[in-house]
Amino acid sequence: MPNITVIGQGTFEAGMGKKLVLALEDNGVNILHRCGGKAKCTTCRVEVLAGDYLEITSSEKKAFASKGLNDQLFDDYLRLSCQIIVNGDITVRPIMTVENSGHAAGPRPSD
Repeated sequence: MPNITVIGQGTFEAGMGKKLVLALEDNGVNILHRCGGKAKCTTCRVEVLAGDYLEITSSEKKAFASKGLNDQLFDDYLRLSCQIIVNGDITVRPIMTVENSGHAAGPRPSD
């Protein structure tokens, strides 16, 4: 099983093929996902620090562009955790969480 390391929170195993946003949430990381995992709101973004997850989907490009975040997308290695399918080890830093935003997480994304 792949290992997911979350900076400041530790490492856990996740099932192969699981959405990263669900793996994070299921392991106690209170990441936001205000649009329910539809790649619209960008609140589930993570900084990818290690792992082969730098291919940006067209849905992510559109979401980042709509929020004016294009520079961060490439300069800061940001991805939307709702668009990452776990297929190997990854190290991430969640950008927006319940704790640092003061918002509720949002509806649980579908599998």
